[in-house]
Amino acid sequence: MENALIIGSSGGIGAALSDALIARGVAVTGLSRSGDGLDVTDETSVKAALGALTGPFDLVFVATGALAIDGAEPEKTLRHVTADAMLDQFKLNAVGPSLVLKHAIRLLPRTGRSIFAALSARVGSIGDNGLGGWYSYRTSKAALNQMIHSGAIELARTHKDLTCVALHPGTVETKFTEKYVANHATVPAPEAAENLLTVLDGLTAQDTGKFFDWQGKEVPW
Repeated sequence: MENALIIGSSGGIGAALSDALIARGVAVTGLSRSGDGLDVTDETSVKAALGALTGPFDLVFVATGALAIDGAEPEKTLRHVTADAMLDQFKLNAVGPSLVLKHAIRLLPRTGRSIFAALSARVGSIGDNGLGGWYSYRTSKAALNQMIHSGAIELARTHKDLTCVALHPGTVETKFTEKYVANHATVPAPEAAENLLTVLDGLTAQDTGKFFDWQGKEVPW
C-alpha cells in the first residue's frame, strides 16, 4: 500500500489504523466528523469531502459506525424496537458506507491491487446468529454486508484487481464498546488495527465480495 484513505479517522479503530499505516510508510488521508465535518449519512457532505480528493488510493477503509445512537441502546426484545432507532442505525451503519463506496469509485485505481474495506460486525451475520436481539444494529450491518457484496460484483467489471470486503474487527477496547463487552475478550485498538492490516495483506481480487473476521476467517452471510 502506498496511499490510504481512512473514513472515520478520529475514532478508536480509524485512528489506530491511521497510525499503523503511517508507521508502515503509507501516505494516509483521514476524514472524520470531528476533524473535517464529514457526515457520512449526508450525501452532499460525502460528495464534497471525497470530491475534493484526487487519489488514487490503493486502500479506502470505512471505519465509521455506532452501536448506540442518541441513547437508544441495543434492543433485547422486539418490544424495544422503534422506527427512529432502526432508521438511525441504517443511516450510519449501512447508508453511510454505501455513500462512501459510491463516491470513492473514481478514487480507486482501475488497474493494480487495491482494497475497499468497511467495518462490519459478526452480529450482522444471519447464518451465525444464534442469540437474536440487537435488532437494529444486526440488521443495519446485514444490510451493509449486502451492499459490499453487491458492490463488489459490479466493480469487478471495471476494477479487475480490486478487493471489496466487509471486516469484523473483534471486540475492540473503544468508547463504542465499553458498555457492552461484559465477559467478552477484548483487544486494544492498536492491536485490532494490526490484525485487520494483516488480513488485508493476505487478500487478493479473488476474495472480493466476502466477509472476514480479524483472523482472516470467512464469516457466513
